[in-house]
Amino acid sequence: MVWAQPAPSSSLTVETIMQDPETYVGSWPSDIRWHESGDVLYFSWNPGGEFPSDSLYKVPRDGGEPQKVRPAERRSNPPTFTGWHHGEHVYTVDQQRKVYAADGDLYLYDRRADTQTRLTDTRAYESNPRFDPDGERVIFRRDGNLFALTLSTGLVRQLTDLRPGPEPREDDPTPQEEFLEEQQTALFETLAREHEENEMEEDAEERDREAQNPPPTYHYGDQRPQQLQIDPTERFVSFTQEQEPAEAEETVVADYVTLSGFARSLEARPKVGIPPEDFSLHLQDLQRDTTYAINLHQLPGAYDVPEYLQEKGVEMDSSAAKRALYSYGPYWSGDGEHAVLVVRSDNNKDRWIARLDAASGDLTVLDRQHDPAWIGGPGISAYGGPGTVGWMPDNDRFYFQSEATGWSHLYTVNVETGETQQLTRGAFEVSDPQLSRDGATWTFTSTEPSPHERHTFRMPADGGERTRLTAEPGMHAAQPSPDGDRLGVLYEYTNQPPEVYLQDATEEAEHTRITTSTTEEWRSYDWRDPDIVRYEASDGVEVPMHIFRPETPNGAAVLFVHGAGYTQNVYRGWKYYFREYMFHNMLTDLGYTVVNVDYRGSAGYGRDWRTAIYRHMGGRDLGDYVDVSGYLADEYEIDPERQFIYGGSYGGFLTLMGLFTAPDAFGGGAALRSVTDWAHYNDTYTSNILNDPQTDSLAYARSSPIYHAEGLEDPLLMPHGLVDTNVQPQDIFRLTQRLIELGKEDWELALYPVEPHSFTEPSSWTDEYRRIYELIQTSVGPKR
Repeated sequence: MVWAQPAPSSSLTVETIMQDPETYVGSWPSDIRWHESGDVLYFSWNPGGEFPSDSLYKVPRDGGEPQKVRPAERRSNPPTFTGWHHGEHVYTVDQQRKVYAADGDLYLYDRRADTQTRLTDTRAYESNPRFDPDGERVIFRRDGNLFALTLSTGLVRQLTDLRPGPEPREDDPTPQEEFLEEQQTALFETLAREHEENEMEEDAEERDREAQNPPPTYHYGDQRPQQLQIDPTERFVSFTQEQEPAEAEETVVADYVTLSGFARSLEARPKVGIPPEDFSLHLQDLQRDTTYAINLHQLPGAYDVPEYLQEKGVEMDSSAAKRALYSYGPYWSGDGEHAVLVVRSDNNKDRWIARLDAASGDLTVLDRQHDPAWIGGPGISAYGGPGTVGWMPDNDRFYFQSEATGWSHLYTVNVETGETQQLTRGAFEVSDPQLSRDGATWTFTSTEPSPHERHTFRMPADGGERTRLTAEPGMHAAQPSPDGDRLGVLYEYTNQPPEVYLQDATEEAEHTRITTSTTEEWRSYDWRDPDIVRYEASDGVEVPMHIFRPETPNGAAVLFVHGAGYTQNVYRGWKYYFREYMFHNMLTDLGYTVVNVDYRGSAGYGRDWRTAIYRHMGGRDLGDYVDVSGYLADEYEIDPERQFIYGGSYGGFLTLMGLFTAPDAFGGGAALRSVTDWAHYNDTYTSNILNDPQTDSLAYARSSPIYHAEGLEDPLLMPHGLVDTNVQPQDIFRLTQRLIELGKEDWELALYPVEPHSFTEPSSWTDEYRRIYELIQTSVGPKR
């Protein structure tokens, strides 16, 4: 094919694209939330970059001009709606009053009177308030204990007495001390009277304390309790204790460019393979005045050996097979009749939802989700936590999300009968479900229309027909008003940053735009809406990608690799990678074909897509990029040697793996802030996918670029921030030394002394992308 001449040009430059986004693109709004009354919608915004940071704005529920909230109103911490929280007693039973915490103090909002009352104004930090079932008292946390505030009198009573340190011991007097005391009281009448008065005083104090019914004292040592709460009947107190193992040695990053002129050390996370935390769940039965631990390992399957260890013949009683369990909750039904725990294994291959008999400590499994790879997905999380859970208004059913079908869907389980009901189903995912005020309907986000869009749906509480509320193609992050009649929406599209919209919560209602944030300069360019197409990978799976097609192709291509692994970049929405999106527009102007791929491991496509990289990162995910290289060669006649691959973090890692293990598929690359050896990354992320290095060393060896560096044949740029506490500079330095020892020549290391993992300075962004652009031009472009 003969490429058109002369070379095309672009009105965009790296310097323009990489400047402060508030100056060039504009400052788009975020964090929409309704006032508890539902009369106004709040959001954070900084139009025109007028202020040092985002300010609080509001707009009436029926629309109009957004107004900046006055400082006095903002400082008053107005109540904002966060969902109805059925069963949690955030509201009174009649739902007319709400209690909430802000800036470490407690507030009361009366819906009928539309009045706000500040309940506390202290230096102590108060949090997690809720009403008692009668709505007469507010239960809250302060200084590591629970308290109750009686609203009618203002009386504050302490409900728990948890104290640091060991339980004090009263030493018995020695024989000598007993003799001397008896002698003194026998010889001296004044001392005898003093001794008798002291005993009477102590007895009186003890009787007074007993009359006040003080809570039992519990000494927790040096492991401060977490998840502290009390059940609605105020009989059972629960808390957890966690202690990081001594083997969890922190890493150190050096910060060289400091205000003082002296370098300083930054402590960062441990490396993968640390032992699990010492975790325990305790219940305190105030009625029986006893505190006891709950045995989480009574759950069926708690001692199961993971499949990858079974293949190695590891037995259940082996130290390699033992795993810790972590619990969240208990979640009490509104009437206090039922308690549910969410329990997860430290290797993240199991999650149990179990009914807790608080008096006996017995657990009954209601649902167990097991994955031989790792648990994850929307509403579940791959990094611990309870996920999306709560009570239905009937106090008998508990809701949760599960990937049991391969897609994350919404379920309920009856805690008495164990009967489970799947409320949504299909080859799509749901997230952020909220129940209406009357508990009759759900509002949630779904990928049902397309995995490349997010839309808001409404559905009956027991499942059934789903009604789509948002109409425009793109990404909708919607918040229903307290009455459920209106939606506040952050709506975005591929070439439009998020803006605030309002609409009725009816079927595919039209929405009204409230904000306009982009600058006139930015809007003067015709930003592309790249096509979303699918190509067939070598295993027969259809893989989605964005493709930017130039009007005048120059015979070269740029392949962008998104970071994080489990995220999505092929969608009709404004990108986290908005700078790269603008850069890709510039490259397309210059004749490059640009693609980015939602490779295996990406979010949005269900469980099998998510876990396809288990035990081999740089395997199936990289295969999708090798296959897209072949697709571009076949469909667009672009020689693989004229295809440039680049990306940051996980994208940098895949770039390295591509250049090291599949050099014939690419002609050069840039690996930004890249992981080079997974054994040196963090535990939470890495052990999910590759297990532990000491039990699955093969997974680490085949997944880490440092083991494959001898395969480098093409030009390589490696930019890295020196204060990156995530993918640390040590990682790139180790690979650099490996390249030196291997005698590799066509590579460059670019260091940025003030930059963390995500760059912050426009000058750094500009320098980094100038280097990337120059390498594209000289390695695969017209200057090669």
